[in-house]
Amino acid sequence: MCLALGLFSGFLGGLLGIGGGVVIVPILYFLYTFTGEYSPEVAMLVAIATSLSCIVFTSASAALTQIKAQRVNWNIVCKLLPFLLVGSFSAGYIAPNLPPGILRWFFGIFIGLISIIMLTNWKPEPNRTLPGYLGSSFIGAIAGLIAGLAGIAGGNAIVPALIFFNIPAHNATATASTLGVPIAGVGAMSYFILAPTNDIPNLFGYIDGVAFLSIVIGAVIMAPLGVKFAQKVPAIRLKKVFGAMLMLVSLRMLLGPFLL
Repeated sequence: MCLALGLFSGFLGGLLGIGGGVVIVPILYFLYTFTGEYSPEVAMLVAIATSLSCIVFTSASAALTQIKAQRVNWNIVCKLLPFLLVGSFSAGYIAPNLPPGILRWFFGIFIGLISIIMLTNWKPEPNRTLPGYLGSSFIGAIAGLIAGLAGIAGGNAIVPALIFFNIPAHNATATASTLGVPIAGVGAMSYFILAPTNDIPNLFGYIDGVAFLSIVIGAVIMAPLGVKFAQKVPAIRLKKVFGAMLMLVSLRMLLGPFLL
């Protein structure tokens, strides 16, 4: 099932230019709780940590492509990256200490907000610009923390933030893609280093080794097919379909106890 998840997330990653965390986290969480492999609280932590580990590898090729195409705004990278890393690493400490169920609600609300952005035609005010280093440090720390808590590369938080400040969409996507690899790597490291010791087979910190390998293999296989398919489907239609899917995921995460 994790291999199938990797194939699916890889296809979506190539299709929509995302790291796949918005798909990997909820499906792993439902898989773990359905099989009883982990308790619901630990299941969410394992799903997030494993997702971040996968994203390091599944997003790297997209980031390299964007760098070669010279779409990355390196000034923004320099402004945001240090604080993004601090926020992402902090998540490995904060997440295990949150009250039970909070992470599931946080992820559900966050994904719901992303779906609303994708389903609407929101546009920023034309005179708004990215703040200086102090304001950018705050944006970076919050975006990094959100990425670490949600188990994503950060694109779903960074891209809307950059577009909010009138960074062109293709530059925002390329810059977020480039930032996503170190964000996911540091976040995954924090869930590995800060996790309590355990004797559960194939669990390294909070990272599920078997799920990690299966998802990465599947994603690498299917990502190129997703890229090819994306060239044949209107971008606006893909955005709406994915937004609707995320809304269903959000509702399932928030209403999970009532739907079982």
